[in-house]
Amino acid sequence: MVLVIEAIVLCIIFSVMVYIMSQDPLKTLYNYPPKIQERVKSLEMYKDKIPTTQKKVAVKVIFSIMVIVVISLILRFVNGYTTFIEGFGYGFLLWTIVNIYDAVVIDICWFCQNPRFVFEGTEDMVAEYHDYWFHIKESLKGEVIALGVCMVVGLIIQFVL
Repeated sequence: MVLVIEAIVLCIIFSVMVYIMSQDPLKTLYNYPPKIQERVKSLEMYKDKIPTTQKKVAVKVIFSIMVIVVISLILRFVNGYTTFIEGFGYGFLLWTIVNIYDAVVIDICWFCQNPRFVFEGTEDMVAEYHDYWFHIKESLKGEVIALGVCMVVGLIIQFVL
C-alpha cells in the first residue's frame, strides 16, 4: 500500500512540474521528436529564444539531484530503509513507475493529443507529433539513467543518512 501511495504522490508532483514547464513550450523543446526540434530551430520567430544545449543538460542534472534527494529522504525516513540494495531497488521501482506514467499518460495521452503543444509553424508535422515510438525510446533511456541515479540513492542511504 505504501508503494501505491508513494507512486501516486510522485506522479502528481511530476505532473505539476511538467505542467509548470509546459507553460513555456520552448523550455520543453528537447522533449520533442528531433524533426520538430529541427523545424522549430529553423524558424525565425523562435530565433534567440531556444534554450541552449548546455541549459538542457543543466536542467537535467538539477532534476536528477532533486530526485536523488527526494527519493533518498523518502526511502530512509518514511520507509526506514538503511541498505544499498533497499535504496537502489525500491528507488528504481519508484522511478520505473513514474517513468512509465510519464511515457504513457504525460507523453502519449496528453502531449501527443493536445494541440496546445504544437509549435506555430509546425502544424503540418502531425505524424511527428504522434510519434509514440519516440516517447517509448526516451522512456527506455530514462531507465538507463535510473540505474545511475538509483545507485547514488542506494549509496546515500547506506553511507550518509
